[in-house]
Amino acid sequence: MNGNYVHPLLFRGILVIFILFSGVNLSAHTDHSLEHKGVGIDEKLGQSIPLDLAFHDENGNPVSLGQVINKPTILAPVFLSCPDVCSFLLTNLSKTLSRFPAEPGKEFLVLTVSFDETEKPTLALEKKNLYLKMIEKPFPEEAWKFLTGEKKNILALTNAIGFNFKREGNTFLHPVSIVILSPAGKITRYLYGTDILPFDLKMALLEASEGRTGPTISKVLRFCFSYDPKGRKYVFNTLKITGIVTLTFAFSFILFLIWRGRRFKRG
Repeated sequence: MNGNYVHPLLFRGILVIFILFSGVNLSAHTDHSLEHKGVGIDEKLGQSIPLDLAFHDENGNPVSLGQVINKPTILAPVFLSCPDVCSFLLTNLSKTLSRFPAEPGKEFLVLTVSFDETEKPTLALEKKNLYLKMIEKPFPEEAWKFLTGEKKNILALTNAIGFNFKREGNTFLHPVSIVILSPAGKITRYLYGTDILPFDLKMALLEASEGRTGPTISKVLRFCFSYDPKGRKYVFNTLKITGIVTLTFAFSFILFLIWRGRRFKRG
Protein backbone atom coordinates (compact mmCIF):
# COMPACT_ATOMS: atom_id res chain seq x y z
CA MET A 1 0.00 0.00 0.00
CA ASN A 2 1.14 3.56 -0.78
CA GLY A 3 2.14 5.52 2.30
CA ASN A 4 -0.09 8.43 1.19
CA TYR A 5 -3.10 6.25 0.43
CA VAL A 6 -6.28 7.03 2.35
CA HIS A 7 -8.95 4.38 2.41
CA PRO A 8 -12.22 5.77 0.88
CA LEU A 9 -14.25 4.61 3.88
CA LEU A 10 -11.75 6.27 6.22
CA PHE A 11 -12.10 9.53 4.30
CA ARG A 12 -15.89 9.32 4.42
CA GLY A 13 -15.81 8.57 8.14
CA ILE A 14 -13.66 11.62 8.82
CA LEU A 15 -16.05 13.73 6.73
CA VAL A 16 -19.07 12.40 8.68
CA ILE A 17 -17.41 13.23 12.01
CA PHE A 18 -16.58 16.73 10.81
CA ILE A 19 -20.20 17.36 9.74
CA LEU A 20 -21.66 15.93 12.95
CA PHE A 21 -19.23 17.79 15.17
CA SER A 22 -20.04 21.07 13.40
CA GLY A 23 -23.77 20.37 13.72
CA VAL A 24 -23.60 19.59 17.42
CA ASN A 25 -21.65 22.77 18.11
CA LEU A 26 -24.13 24.84 16.11
CA SER A 27 -27.08 23.28 17.93
CA ALA A 28 -25.49 23.87 21.33
CA HIS A 29 -24.83 27.50 20.42
CA THR A 30 -28.45 27.91 19.35
CA ASP A 31 -29.72 26.62 22.71
CA HIS A 32 -27.58 29.09 24.65
CA SER A 33 -28.17 32.15 22.47
CA LEU A 34 -31.86 31.76 21.70
CA GLU A 35 -33.72 29.34 23.98
CA HIS A 36 -31.83 30.37 27.12
CA LYS A 37 -31.56 34.09 26.39
CA GLY A 38 -32.06 35.84 29.71
CA VAL A 39 -33.02 32.58 31.44
CA GLY A 40 -30.55 30.30 33.18
CA ILE A 41 -27.94 30.02 35.90
CA ASP A 42 -24.81 32.13 36.24
CA GLU A 43 -22.94 30.15 38.87
CA LYS A 44 -21.52 32.16 41.74
CA LEU A 45 -19.68 29.47 43.65
CA GLY A 46 -17.82 30.79 46.66
CA GLN A 47 -19.88 33.96 46.91
CA SER A 48 -22.31 34.65 49.75
CA ILE A 49 -25.96 35.58 49.67
CA PRO A 50 -27.15 38.69 51.59
CA LEU A 51 -28.42 37.31 54.89
CA ASP A 52 -30.18 40.53 55.86
CA LEU A 53 -32.89 40.11 53.21
CA ALA A 54 -36.39 40.05 54.71
CA PHE A 55 -39.13 37.58 53.78
CA HIS A 56 -42.23 36.04 55.37
CA ASP A 57 -42.36 32.39 56.41
CA GLU A 58 -45.33 30.14 55.74
CA ASN A 59 -47.03 31.35 58.91
CA GLY A 60 -46.73 35.00 57.89
CA ASN A 61 -43.93 35.80 60.33
CA PRO A 62 -41.25 38.22 59.11
CA VAL A 63 -37.83 36.56 58.98
CA SER A 64 -34.44 37.39 57.55
CA LEU A 65 -32.37 34.83 55.71
CA GLY A 66 -29.80 35.06 58.50
CA GLN A 67 -32.43 33.92 61.02
CA VAL A 68 -33.28 30.88 58.90
CA ILE A 69 -29.89 29.77 57.57
CA ASN A 70 -27.63 28.51 60.36
CA LYS A 71 -26.79 25.04 59.04
CA PRO A 72 -25.94 23.57 55.62
CA THR A 73 -29.00 24.53 53.61
CA ILE A 74 -30.74 23.26 50.49
CA LEU A 75 -32.15 26.35 48.76
CA ALA A 76 -34.87 25.71 46.18
CA PRO A 77 -36.01 28.82 44.27
CA VAL A 78 -39.41 28.01 42.75
CA PHE A 79 -42.71 29.34 41.47
CA LEU A 80 -45.11 27.77 43.97
CA SER A 81 -48.07 27.80 41.56
CA CYS A 82 -46.04 26.13 38.82
CA PRO A 83 -47.74 22.86 37.81
CA ASP A 84 -44.71 21.61 35.92
CA VAL A 85 -40.99 21.47 36.74
CA CYS A 86 -41.19 23.25 40.11
CA SER A 87 -43.69 20.68 41.34
CA PHE A 88 -41.50 17.86 40.01
CA LEU A 89 -38.48 19.36 41.74
CA LEU A 90 -40.15 19.64 45.16
CA THR A 91 -41.83 16.23 44.83
CA ASN A 92 -38.52 14.55 44.00
CA LEU A 93 -36.79 16.47 46.76
CA SER A 94 -39.37 15.10 49.22
CA LYS A 95 -38.75 11.57 47.95
CA THR A 96 -35.00 12.04 48.28
CA LEU A 97 -35.39 13.34 51.83
CA SER A 98 -37.36 10.19 52.64
CA ARG A 99 -34.21 8.15 51.90
CA PHE A 100 -31.72 10.67 53.23
CA PRO A 101 -29.81 9.47 56.32
CA ALA A 102 -28.80 12.89 57.69
CA GLU A 103 -30.91 14.35 60.50
CA PRO A 104 -33.03 17.32 59.36
CA GLY A 105 -32.89 20.37 61.58
CA LYS A 106 -29.60 19.30 63.13
CA GLU A 107 -27.41 18.44 60.15
CA PHE A 108 -29.16 20.38 57.40
CA LEU A 109 -32.11 22.62 56.55
CA VAL A 110 -34.33 23.04 53.49
CA LEU A 111 -35.42 26.45 52.28
CA THR A 112 -37.93 27.00 49.49
CA VAL A 113 -38.27 30.59 48.27
CA SER A 114 -40.91 31.75 45.80
CA PHE A 115 -39.63 34.09 43.09
CA ASP A 116 -43.19 35.26 42.39
CA GLU A 117 -43.85 38.36 44.50
CA THR A 118 -47.63 37.85 44.22
CA GLU A 119 -47.52 34.56 46.14
CA LYS A 120 -48.31 34.84 49.84
CA PRO A 121 -47.76 32.84 53.07
CA THR A 122 -51.16 31.14 52.76
CA LEU A 123 -50.06 29.38 49.57
CA ALA A 124 -46.62 28.72 51.06
CA LEU A 125 -48.20 26.93 54.03
CA GLU A 126 -50.41 24.87 51.73
CA LYS A 127 -47.40 23.76 49.69
CA LYS A 128 -45.33 23.06 52.77
CA ASN A 129 -47.98 20.75 54.20
CA LEU A 130 -48.25 18.99 50.84
CA TYR A 131 -44.55 18.24 50.47
CA LEU A 132 -43.97 17.38 54.12
CA LYS A 133 -46.64 14.68 53.79
CA MET A 134 -44.67 13.16 50.91
CA ILE A 135 -41.67 12.51 53.17
CA GLU A 136 -42.03 8.96 54.41
CA LYS A 137 -40.43 9.49 57.81
CA PRO A 138 -40.64 12.06 60.63
CA PHE A 139 -39.43 15.45 59.42
CA PRO A 140 -39.46 18.50 61.73
CA GLU A 141 -41.57 21.34 60.35
CA GLU A 142 -38.89 23.86 61.30
CA ALA A 143 -36.38 22.03 59.10
CA TRP A 144 -38.16 23.05 55.89
CA LYS A 145 -39.16 26.69 55.49
CA PHE A 146 -41.27 28.13 52.67
CA LEU A 147 -40.66 31.85 52.16
CA THR A 148 -42.44 34.53 50.17
CA GLY A 149 -41.47 38.17 49.86
CA GLU A 150 -41.34 41.47 48.05
CA LYS A 151 -39.98 41.77 44.55
CA LYS A 152 -36.86 43.76 45.49
CA ASN A 153 -35.78 41.17 48.07
CA ILE A 154 -36.56 38.28 45.73
CA LEU A 155 -34.43 39.84 42.99
CA ALA A 156 -31.63 40.54 45.44
CA LEU A 157 -31.56 36.84 46.35
CA THR A 158 -31.93 35.47 42.82
CA ASN A 159 -29.23 37.82 41.57
CA ALA A 160 -26.93 36.70 44.38
CA ILE A 161 -27.27 33.04 43.35
CA GLY A 162 -27.24 33.80 39.61
CA PHE A 163 -30.79 32.53 39.08
CA ASN A 164 -32.13 34.33 35.99
CA PHE A 165 -35.82 34.09 35.14
CA LYS A 166 -38.46 36.00 33.16
CA ARG A 167 -42.11 36.62 33.82
CA GLU A 168 -44.39 35.69 30.94
CA GLY A 169 -47.97 36.70 31.71
CA ASN A 170 -49.04 34.85 34.84
CA THR A 171 -46.18 32.39 34.72
CA PHE A 172 -42.39 32.32 34.33
CA LEU A 173 -39.58 31.07 32.16
CA HIS A 174 -36.96 29.84 34.59
CA PRO A 175 -34.12 27.37 35.16
CA VAL A 176 -34.43 24.31 37.41
CA SER A 177 -31.85 24.01 40.15
CA ILE A 178 -31.25 23.82 43.85
CA VAL A 179 -28.41 25.71 45.49
CA ILE A 180 -26.43 24.41 48.45
CA LEU A 181 -25.39 26.97 51.06
CA SER A 182 -22.97 26.81 53.97
CA PRO A 183 -24.20 27.85 57.46
CA ALA A 184 -22.71 31.29 56.72
CA GLY A 185 -24.68 31.65 53.47
CA LYS A 186 -21.80 30.80 51.12
CA ILE A 187 -22.78 29.21 47.80
CA THR A 188 -20.99 25.86 47.70
CA ARG A 189 -22.72 23.87 44.97
CA TYR A 190 -25.46 23.81 42.33
CA LEU A 191 -27.51 20.71 41.58
CA TYR A 192 -29.48 20.85 38.35
CA GLY A 193 -32.70 19.28 37.12
CA THR A 194 -35.63 17.74 38.94
CA ASP A 195 -33.94 14.44 39.85
CA ILE A 196 -31.86 14.64 43.02
CA LEU A 197 -29.70 11.69 44.04
CA PRO A 198 -29.23 11.11 47.79
CA PHE A 199 -25.47 10.59 47.31
CA ASP A 200 -25.07 13.89 45.44
CA LEU A 201 -27.05 15.68 48.11
CA LYS A 202 -25.03 14.04 50.90
CA MET A 203 -21.71 15.09 49.35
CA ALA A 204 -22.98 18.60 48.65
CA LEU A 205 -24.12 19.11 52.25
CA LEU A 206 -20.85 17.68 53.57
CA GLU A 207 -18.94 20.23 51.50
CA ALA A 208 -21.26 22.98 52.70
CA SER A 209 -20.70 22.03 56.34
CA GLU A 210 -16.99 22.59 55.76
CA GLY A 211 -17.49 25.70 53.64
CA ARG A 212 -15.95 24.02 50.58
CA THR A 213 -17.25 24.59 47.06
CA GLY A 214 -17.92 21.52 44.94
CA PRO A 215 -17.99 20.73 41.22
CA THR A 216 -21.17 20.87 39.21
CA ILE A 217 -22.60 18.77 36.38
CA SER A 218 -24.39 21.75 34.85
CA LYS A 219 -22.62 21.42 31.50
CA VAL A 220 -23.96 17.89 31.11
CA LEU A 221 -27.49 19.00 31.81
CA ARG A 222 -27.33 22.06 29.61
CA PHE A 223 -25.99 19.95 26.79
CA CYS A 224 -28.57 17.20 27.10
CA PHE A 225 -31.55 19.42 27.78
CA SER A 226 -33.01 22.56 26.24
CA TYR A 227 -35.64 24.87 27.61
CA ASP A 228 -38.87 24.83 25.60
CA PRO A 229 -40.32 28.37 26.02
CA LYS A 230 -43.73 27.37 24.61
CA GLY A 231 -44.08 24.27 26.77
CA ARG A 232 -42.25 25.97 29.68
CA LYS A 233 -40.23 22.88 30.43
CA TYR A 234 -36.90 21.21 29.75
CA VAL A 235 -36.90 18.76 26.86
CA PHE A 236 -34.41 16.08 25.92
CA ASN A 237 -32.26 16.99 22.91
CA THR A 238 -32.74 13.80 20.89
CA LEU A 239 -30.93 15.21 17.86
CA LYS A 240 -27.82 16.07 19.85
CA ILE A 241 -27.62 12.71 21.61
CA THR A 242 -28.26 10.84 18.35
CA GLY A 243 -25.44 12.84 16.82
CA ILE A 244 -23.09 11.90 19.63
CA VAL A 245 -23.96 8.20 19.35
CA THR A 246 -23.45 8.34 15.58
CA LEU A 247 -20.18 10.19 16.04
CA THR A 248 -18.96 7.60 18.53
CA PHE A 249 -19.89 4.78 16.16
CA ALA A 250 -18.16 6.50 13.23
CA PHE A 251 -15.02 7.10 15.27
CA SER A 252 -14.96 3.46 16.38
CA PHE A 253 -15.38 2.37 12.77
CA ILE A 254 -12.46 4.56 11.69
CA LEU A 255 -10.26 3.06 14.39
CA PHE A 256 -11.26 -0.39 13.12
CA LEU A 257 -10.29 0.56 9.55
CA ILE A 258 -6.94 1.92 10.70
CA TRP A 259 -6.25 -1.25 12.69
CA ARG A 260 -7.31 -3.41 9.73
CA GLY A 261 -5.12 -1.40 7.36
CA ARG A 262 -2.06 -1.78 9.55
CA ARG A 263 -2.69 -5.49 9.90
CA PHE A 264 -3.02 -5.79 6.12
CA LYS A 265 0.29 -3.99 5.63
CA ARG A 266 2.03 -6.30 8.09
CA GLY A 267 0.54 -9.26 6.24
